[in-house]
Amino acid sequence: MDNRAEVREFLSSRRARLTPEQAGLPAYGGNRRVKGLRREEVAMLAGVSIDYYVRMERGNLAGASDSVLDGVARALQLDEAEREHLFDLARAAEPTPPRRRKPSPGTVPSSVLEVLDAITEAPAWVRNARHDHLAANRLALALYAPMLADPRRPANTARFIYLDPASREFFTDWDRAADDIAAMLRSEAGRNPHDKHLIELIGELSTRSEDFRVRWAAHNVRFHRTGHKKLHHPAVGDLDLNFEALELPSHPGLTLLVYTAPKNTPTADNLKLLAAWSATTNQPA
Repeated sequence: MDNRAEVREFLSSRRARLTPEQAGLPAYGGNRRVKGLRREEVAMLAGVSIDYYVRMERGNLAGASDSVLDGVARALQLDEAEREHLFDLARAAEPTPPRRRKPSPGTVPSSVLEVLDAITEAPAWVRNARHDHLAANRLALALYAPMLADPRRPANTARFIYLDPASREFFTDWDRAADDIAAMLRSEAGRNPHDKHLIELIGELSTRSEDFRVRWAAHNVRFHRTGHKKLHHPAVGDLDLNFEALELPSHPGLTLLVYTAPKNTPTADNLKLLAAWSATTNQPA
């Protein structure tokens, strides 16, 4: 990853989306030649000199203090994920960056597998930060049968969304799913820019998918910790699921996801059908 280019494009894209009115600045008449805020406006709001902010937006975050980064984050009205991404980019820009993080793990400890086996009434699975599917209980294997139909292992959510036409039937709101996964990969690239497998995945998607290239160029970042997921399963129909994504502190890089549905809803009934279907279908391990 080219850190200077990442910084330049991230800051300029965040500045371009913010109008003077949104930033609380007077709306001057006449045509503005710049989309969004001007650099000098961001510098004023952040409490830094124009020259210093211009240097930052040209890609040089080396030496930027936490207070300066906080000021820029406030000026650009960054959300929590965007602020964390800015700090990740700044850490990577240091002449002697901190010790490299270990790449996302590719296996799941036996203790976590036991947790998956103990969850019997809800789909539950484990992924790494590259969104490789590493392990799942029986219900999750059945739920993600369309993705697991591809023999390539490990199965990967981003590869399925962008490279497999079946994903457009599986994800009821495909555009949102595509937006989310690109933004989450962008966040991980900021946290761990030296992950060889992540770089290879991004390269593959960029080469083979115009949809991914457009979203990757937007430089959006996002957390995906809780929410709703609407899926259409070929065997049981529509599923409107709640999900929780739980990071596993004892196993850095792994996340446990559990999908549930309120009782006495069509989705709860369909999950029971899915359990019955999985009992009669040989799912991949």
